[in-house]
Amino acid sequence: MYKNRKTGIIGIIITIIILILIVIFSNGDNNNNFFQNAFSNLVMPIQNGLTYLKNKIGGNSTFFTDINNLKEENKQLKQKNSELEQSLRELENIKNQNETFKEYLNLTEKYGEYKTIPGYVINKDISNYSKTIIINIGKKDGVDENMTVIGDKGLVGHVISVTDNTSKVQTIIDTASSVSCSMSTTKEAIVCKGTLDEKSALKAMYIPTESNIIQGDSIETSGIGGIYPKGIHIGTVKKVTNTRNMTDRYALVETAIDFDKLDTVLVITNK
Repeated sequence: MYKNRKTGIIGIIITIIILILIVIFSNGDNNNNFFQNAFSNLVMPIQNGLTYLKNKIGGNSTFFTDINNLKEENKQLKQKNSELEQSLRELENIKNQNETFKEYLNLTEKYGEYKTIPGYVINKDISNYSKTIIINIGKKDGVDENMTVIGDKGLVGHVISVTDNTSKVQTIIDTASSVSCSMSTTKEAIVCKGTLDEKSALKAMYIPTESNIIQGDSIETSGIGGIYPKGIHIGTVKKVTNTRNMTDRYALVETAIDFDKLDTVLVITNK
């Protein structure tokens, strides 16, 4: 019964709506105005929304275009940066080569009395026991065993083995090295040996008891021993250690060559 009653009410409402529409349609001009207003009220907001979306999408297209342009510019800048870095590396290599040639020239002028072959260090073994270097010249360049090797500021060591293209040099700071030397002040002979404890110093031994060796004395090769020519600078006395027995006293000689920074050398082929 409730269901029939509800259906009757809905029928009445539909009937009323139909009557209202009939009245509206019966008024010609008013009818047109109604539909125009309805169209304006319903369609215009949709049209405005579509226009907004179009403008928005257009703006986004410009944005994406700008993004692509920025990516291309960034790629070009990276390429230019890479080219500049390459140019800087080339300039640095040229600078290093010029520095090497300059060192060779200085060495050649300084030791002009000797016939020499220039070379540079390609490997180092500066450990506690073995202190040797490998240079890039060998038999093909005229290098042989026992030839003296010098640097810009003094004695480096001597060649102990050679191949066609390389040479192994025992430095004066090697523990097996022993150099006959003389002091600049007294000209008396001493012997300088490499030590385990020092990387840039030699132990001066067999100092004559009457010799007055002092800090700051210059030490150079004496020419005795058959390997090193006379008069090549070795270093300076930085400390003298006296003992109860004067025959056992010794001194530490700081080498003129900084072996950690040694790059270019000359091999003396005549004495």
